Amino acid sequence: MRALVARRRRGGVGDTLVLVEHPPVVTVGVQGDDGSARASGLPVVDVERGGHATYHGPGQLVGYPIVDLAARGHDVRRFVRDVEAVVVRAIATFGLVGAHVPGQPGVWVDGRRKIASVGVAVDHWVSFHGFALNVSTDLAAFERFRPCGLDGGLMTSVAKELGRPVALEEASGPVVAAWNDLFEPTEGGPREAVPPLPQA
Repeated sequence: MRALVARRRRGGVGDTLVLVEHPPVVTVGVQGDDGSARASGLPVVDVERGGHATYHGPGQLVGYPIVDLAARGHDVRRFVRDVEAVVVRAIATFGLVGAHVPGQPGVWVDGRRKIASVGVAVDHWVSFHGFALNVSTDLAAFERFRPCGLDGGLMTSVAKELGRPVALEEASGPVVAAWNDLFEPTEGGPREAVPPLPQA
């Protein structure tokens, strides 16, 4: 990832989305951990992204957008909304309605169940880290700590919402299609961002 960031900064590659599946691990962002992640018994790794602790593991599609934000107005907040928009569009192909909840980065279903975490980092205006979409993730792992400082029971997945197994390959196609649509090279950058849910 760091090598891609350096190449993007030099103009050696265009904006790139890297999709991976991680072994079980809790990553802790720059806002730290309340202690529950390190007490979970899961491997813990400190990372440079924004946010608190979250879980990565099998059945989760993790996306690392390597994007030149200088060409997109140096607007990190808008970029986060656009990353959320990629996930919203992708899960819409499954008939799921996702949205941004004000004050809670990530993508939520019905404003009550979190289906994807979002946390980015920026180095010389090139982004790295990104999003983690729960496709068929073992959600019990989230209940071993407080992901993003929240009750782990708030986490959901595409498979849980649909009530059937969902392979990562089934979700990666819609994610790539949404990425290509929203992050195609244009002077104005992505054409839309996630509409926020109304405040309660």
